[in-house]
Amino acid sequence: MFTAFQAALFLLAHLDQGVMGIVLVSLEVSLSALFIGIVLGLPIGAFLATEEFAGRKAIIVTLNTLMGVPTVIVGVIVYLLLSRSGPLGIWGMLFTVKGMILAQILLTTPLIAALSRQILEDSWRIHRDSFLALRLPQLSRLKWLIWDCRYSLTIAVLAGLARAISEVGAVMIVGGNIDHATRTMTTAIALETSKGDLPLALALGIILLSIVLLANLFIFAVRQISERRYG
Repeated sequence: MFTAFQAALFLLAHLDQGVMGIVLVSLEVSLSALFIGIVLGLPIGAFLATEEFAGRKAIIVTLNTLMGVPTVIVGVIVYLLLSRSGPLGIWGMLFTVKGMILAQILLTTPLIAALSRQILEDSWRIHRDSFLALRLPQLSRLKWLIWDCRYSLTIAVLAGLARAISEVGAVMIVGGNIDHATRTMTTAIALETSKGDLPLALALGIILLSIVLLANLFIFAVRQISERRYG
């Protein structure tokens, strides 16, 4: 085990091209899916937090359900959509980075929407009367509400990042775990561990943990600064 750990550190110290290639694919897929998930999820969460309409509770229940749906199910659904016989087969996105991003968007968006809805709903109860008294347009209300909760919403963003970067099932099915093309850190760790290549698996695991740790430290620092600034 110690020898494998030493070999893993050697790969990291020398910036092994195979390791770096896998890391770059992971970051491309995860950060792209996270960005689109934020763009889609935050407005959905804000709308559900501030508006009352028929079917609202059903949508909230659906989002909460999608938060915990097994990722392999999402992978199978996207695979069927993108396969040659599927409705989106003409796009040629199966076993590509774009297809993996699509699968992860379907995982991150409901999570971010559901978490942001809860955060923004709590704030809406506090500011509702003031916003209505000012007769602000709906879009302005949503923008101000999101801005007011921007630091609390980092929790939803961090959860979306963790969901995306730690995902295995969906990207394995949709991407195919193709070397130098669609192999991510999590799928590579699973494969290399089964093959007995522990140094590569450990090296990727160290990088994965470091990314999550840095994201947590960044968000913690942002919240600390906001608490000091706004008391």
